[in-house]
Amino acid sequence: MPRSSRASMPHALLAVLVVVITCAAAGAGVYLVGRPQAPAEPPPPRQPRQSLAGIDALVPSAPPASPAPPPTTAAVIGGPGVTPTPPRVFAIAPASVPQETLHKISALKHVQKVAAVDAGAVKVSGAGLNLLAVDPAQFRSWTPKVVADQPAVWEALAKGEMVASGDSARRLGLVLGAAYQVDGGPRLRVAASATLGLPGVDGLVGPELGRRLGLLPGVAVLVHGPEERVAAMDAGVRKLLGKDAQVVTVGGGGGARSGVGDTAEKAPAAPQRVLVGRPTSYLELYRLSAAVCPGLSWTVLAAIGQVESSHGRNNGPSSAGALGPMQFMPATWKAYGVDGDGDGVADIWSPYDAVPSAANYLCATGANQGGEKLRKAVWHYNHSWSYVDKVLGIAAGYAQAYPDG
Repeated sequence: MPRSSRASMPHALLAVLVVVITCAAAGAGVYLVGRPQAPAEPPPPRQPRQSLAGIDALVPSAPPASPAPPPTTAAVIGGPGVTPTPPRVFAIAPASVPQETLHKISALKHVQKVAAVDAGAVKVSGAGLNLLAVDPAQFRSWTPKVVADQPAVWEALAKGEMVASGDSARRLGLVLGAAYQVDGGPRLRVAASATLGLPGVDGLVGPELGRRLGLLPGVAVLVHGPEERVAAMDAGVRKLLGKDAQVVTVGGGGGARSGVGDTAEKAPAAPQRVLVGRPTSYLELYRLSAAVCPGLSWTVLAAIGQVESSHGRNNGPSSAGALGPMQFMPATWKAYGVDGDGDGVADIWSPYDAVPSAANYLCATGANQGGEKLRKAVWHYNHSWSYVDKVLGIAAGYAQAYPDG
């Protein structure tokens, strides 16, 4: 959350979305929740017998050059030139705020600008995400300048993708470039993260995606005016919206951190070089790479390598844009990719870089702690519990096939 000269924000701000609102859109309930919980977990996986490749005889090979990323055809939205008008008061009403009420708020002394946007919450594997649905062109000025000036944020919204709050991305383990299945709804691709400066808000989506998710129309209200007049504006908004509305003061938002890629900046530090060399077999590559994350079994890396690319036989790009033998999304690679063979380049296409990078990422999400932590770390690699079961089942098969470790 952006730093400012105002007093530190009280803990009650995170309760701004605690009020529960039921929405009948698309026949599903939409709830505003305060603090998302960890994904619900299925029973421990069965360990089926697997027909395993002879990875002790399979030689890794890196392509001579990385293919150029596909060109983007999206129109550029955003960039320098917007004067920020940060919200001083942020409110969630129990129902759509009428235009008449918005006019009355705008007429309050000291109020200079008012906007109402759609809001609500969805669940991903049981974890709640509090979202606002905003028009990119109209909402830019409500964000810190460093965010308003980043085209990637606004292009993501225009393309129907999600922009996560940097704090929420870290807390929930959201990975840039990953797609998440909404419980009873569409898939959400997290294309960027940004310091939004809105308490209790986990992310932004565009208006169309907001409608598909069943967010409630016009229940979130943002109010701008002089920072020194926040108390007066807060009192006026509370009176007009009534006792059932949740109203908090937000303040300035000066001193915001860099907006795009905030998750990558705050992710556990990845060493630029993790030397595993160029082993002559995938078996040895997996074993050496596991040392990047003490406590992680090489069999988990081998199982992921088999599921993702059949040990480098199918390196993508996938339909989702994942690349290389361990199928990293480019944004995730930027945060966790390492130079494993010491050639000075962290190459997403090279198994000598990709396998230790997978160990690096798994370690950052707790895989080396074993048990349920390992299961959740594998879930973060690919957000599907059936994927977790499959990977850990294959890993058990590798442990039997190569009992000498």
